[in-house]
Amino acid sequence: MSTQYRSEIATLLAPVLGFLHSETPEAWICEASKPENLTVVLTDHLICELKAAQSAMYLLRRYIADEQTSAVLLDWLKPYEDFTYRHTGDWRALHTKNLSKSLFDTSGMTEFQKSLLDKMVMLIKEELHHFFQVLEIMHSLGIKYKSVTSSRYANGLLRHVRTYEPEKLIDKLICGAYIEARSCERFAALAPHVDEKLGEFYISLLRSEARHYQDYLTLAEEIAGHDISARIHHFGEVEAQLICSPDTDFKFHSGVPANSAA
Repeated sequence: MSTQYRSEIATLLAPVLGFLHSETPEAWICEASKPENLTVVLTDHLICELKAAQSAMYLLRRYIADEQTSAVLLDWLKPYEDFTYRHTGDWRALHTKNLSKSLFDTSGMTEFQKSLLDKMVMLIKEELHHFFQVLEIMHSLGIKYKSVTSSRYANGLLRHVRTYEPEKLIDKLICGAYIEARSCERFAALAPHVDEKLGEFYISLLRSEARHYQDYLTLAEEIAGHDISARIHHFGEVEAQLICSPDTDFKFHSGVPANSAA
């Protein structure tokens, strides 16, 4: 990897590393760099892109959309879910889909709802574009899509979410921030250890997705209206524990591979 690339990675990654409480352990990078693990890395990454879009879609449906708009949103996302979870449909057709803010009536929205709408629609578009790009890469490498089970990571964060509003929303937004930040950090960690084309793709994702965790944090601070640094710190510690503790299930967001942590 060129000096220019390394400099760009360092610049993009600096605020992400300042936010996260730990860096990816070398043992995970070593495991992820093995050619025999490329299929699971790409497949789980693909599913993570869809789940990121689903999470953003949930926020739109839960906190903004009326019943009719919510149904339209579910129908719009269904082809992605059908392909990923039910193995139906042609993945090439997904490239033609587009989401527009015009679906929403903004006349009665609060400033927070408008901000949530702007950020989540953009995030959904970007995540699903990346979903399609990962599919293209898998196709070019002759990797046929097959489902994989979820890792412990997201649920490990979400089990700490409070059950009452607005604290529930605040916590979900903070979780979203950490998931997005960790994804960026792992793109950067992997880029020097894979072939040049895939490495360039990971850096392109780092460029476009580095903003996402900041968007989530901004929204959490907006809806809270008070200092939430203690809550952010709490989830940072939880997230770091998931990343740095032994994990028997190797995935894109998994912890230290158990076979290397013994």
